Amino acid sequence: MAFPPNSLRAFLSHAKKGLLTAIQQSHKVTIVVGNESADLDSLTSSLLYSYLRSLNPPPKAFTPLYIPLLNIPEADLRIRPEFAALFERANISASHLVTLDDLSPLERIGDVLKPANTRWILVDHNKLQGALGSIYSSRVRGVIDHHEEENVITQDTNPEPRVVEKCGSCTSLVVRTFRTTWDAISTASLSSGAAHAQGDSLVDDSMVRKSWDAQIAKLALASVLIDTTNLTSEHKVEAADREAAQYLSAKIQSSPTYAQIWDQERFYEEINRAKQNIDGLELDEILRKDYKEWTENETRLGISSVVKPLEFLTATARSSNQPDAVDAFEQAADKFIRSKSLSIFAIMTASKSPDRPFGRELFLQATDTSSAAAVAKFFTGAREELELEDVHVSGIGDGSSNNDRAELWTRKVWAQRNVGKSRKQVAPLLRAVMSNSNQEKSQE
Repeated sequence: MAFPPNSLRAFLSHAKKGLLTAIQQSHKVTIVVGNESADLDSLTSSLLYSYLRSLNPPPKAFTPLYIPLLNIPEADLRIRPEFAALFERANISASHLVTLDDLSPLERIGDVLKPANTRWILVDHNKLQGALGSIYSSRVRGVIDHHEEENVITQDTNPEPRVVEKCGSCTSLVVRTFRTTWDAISTASLSSGAAHAQGDSLVDDSMVRKSWDAQIAKLALASVLIDTTNLTSEHKVEAADREAAQYLSAKIQSSPTYAQIWDQERFYEEINRAKQNIDGLELDEILRKDYKEWTENETRLGISSVVKPLEFLTATARSSNQPDAVDAFEQAADKFIRSKSLSIFAIMTASKSPDRPFGRELFLQATDTSSAAAVAKFFTGAREELELEDVHVSGIGDGSSNNDRAELWTRKVWAQRNVGKSRKQVAPLLRAVMSNSNQEKSQE
């Protein structure tokens, strides 16, 4: 049975209980999960998909309830201040979210939540990675994503959508996919008096329904605006982003509760300012905040996206632990690499300041000669496309300084002059050289 029309807050409470019941009683469950970076786009894509689908599940749905899973432990919510800033606008709190902590310990989750009892829908990625991927990848039956196609999900995902296409925000694609459904839900609940029937404190059904719509529309719009720099990034914005923004803004402005106080420009600035505020975080937390990982055969790549320049990271490393240690950043990076068992680690910065225009930097570190050779091949192939230029950052030693041969590089830093290329484009380039290196190694 479909979840009755209600607020996002009520839906999340119901979803959390539904997951617990499924685990305890071995019931079937459908989970909508974003990628491992668990950024704003992954969060809102999974929330919007689950909420709308649960209110109007297709006839052949595996289960009528779709549970949005945030792909991080609850403790990592604190290093995402933009979440807290946004939750205030949507009448929810961090405690309402379903996180990895709501699953059994991942070491034994496959024994408790049997793969056969699950269906997984991916948003903001199209290949289930990590511990969840090793257990449930064969149970993926739907996807909406804006990254490069991995070609691992079956083409026939009926009754769930299979959408993988270029777009600034994945949430825009979710909005486009379920726009008709959303309008039908809103119209039906208004005509049925759903809000009044539930004893809501507001007696005007139209006002209540439109408030619910506006709350989730603000969540979705935040991702669209953040991922497209308020719809100004010429490298990212697609028609679906503009259409989604217009649609979501109309939802907000149709609410008597929010229309008079709605200011989209100020809304964007507040959420973006919160996202940029990482001043109080330790370096390890900064590296974890927006981190993704891939495995190519037996080699592992990790990439952290950071909203501050590398010099900020080196200063953070020194102030956190060893103020006088010139290699504090390198020690911290080494520790992070070991904790993730990485073959190659990358940090991609994207930042600007009042006295400096928007720019990108790329830090790469390899852990062995094979990975170092892959880094060298990456540089050879991507130098012109990414417009990479050697730079020196105080506190980061150049691992190639004592090596004339590029294949012995272990640590490199570049300024990336082509600022239109984000992790979405750089990760596939690195993965390709890793995959080719592994194939060559196996043929030796």
